Amino acid sequence: MSRSLADLTGLVTQVSDIYAQRNDIRRDDDWFMLKLQEELGELTAEHLRLSGRGRRKGQDAADIVQARDDEAADLLAMLLLYARHNDIDLEVALQRKWFRHLSDPERP
Repeated sequence: MSRSLADLTGLVTQVSDIYAQRNDIRRDDDWFMLKLQEELGELTAEHLRLSGRGRRKGQDAADIVQARDDEAADLLAMLLLYARHNDIDLEVALQRKWFRHLSDPERP
């Protein structure tokens, strides 16, 4: 899969709109942040389960890996939604915060 952040954000937004409409959810500033935190917690739980520090609940390793991967996708989707809601241009922020080091590796 090779989609741009803008493409991914558009697709995630469509799904989120459907979810909110079907479940009568009002998505305000707090909702976006709290959902981001919720998804991080769910990813953390799967990480702990996979590393043997959480209950497996009858799941085998392959099930837990799939659940972990799905939670990572949920976290990314919520980050994209959070950024969109707050007018954060992630591509610009990545360039400013991360990718500038590629042109000047000596720069801290």
